[in-house]
Amino acid sequence: MGVNGKIVWLLLPLLLLPYGCVDLKKSAAKINYFTLEYDSPDILDLVRLPVVIKVDPFSVAPLYNTSRIIYRDDSFKRDEYFYYKWRANPGAMVTHFLRRDVTGAGVFKAVLSSNSRFPSSYVLEGAVDQFFELDEGEHWMAALALTVTVMDSADPDSTRNVLFQKTFRSLKRCSQNNPTGLAGAMSLAMKDISESITRDVYTAIKDRIENG
Repeated sequence: MGVNGKIVWLLLPLLLLPYGCVDLKKSAAKINYFTLEYDSPDILDLVRLPVVIKVDPFSVAPLYNTSRIIYRDDSFKRDEYFYYKWRANPGAMVTHFLRRDVTGAGVFKAVLSSNSRFPSSYVLEGAVDQFFELDEGEHWMAALALTVTVMDSADPDSTRNVLFQKTFRSLKRCSQNNPTGLAGAMSLAMKDISESITRDVYTAIKDRIENG
């Protein structure tokens, strides 16, 4: 092979590289990301308690421990969208919005995140049991279920330090049968559950303070 032939073989990968990059970019479909979006519930009928509560990160059931949007359109079946995703894992989203809502309610002296260096009076932890789109014929629903546990940080007795454990469920109809409609319905479900959790946690802590 002559000198000219060697030069051609050396330059060939460089000549092909730009076209390869362009093809890869054209073939990649756009991923659409969704999140929850709602105003914190107004809770104006409760008097602030002088306690500090810490909200630990929520765990997620294996079926929903992904940023992919999961849907159910038949019994015993779960599937996922490929080009539609949540902006964050359901556990991270639920933890963020619940902590934001409890803080906004103003019913506790302070609400801390799990990585705070400050001590807390009570700890709230939980799990995301359901976080999916339920397709039933013409009606699509957002299915959300959270199990919450509240513990007294100062009580070493494991038989006494759990104030309560409860599962909260909500089904909200989607305004339109697509991921945008799901995000809106899931936001409404989260808002309702968040208010119920805040009120129940408040009541449990208030009873502990008053009754020892």
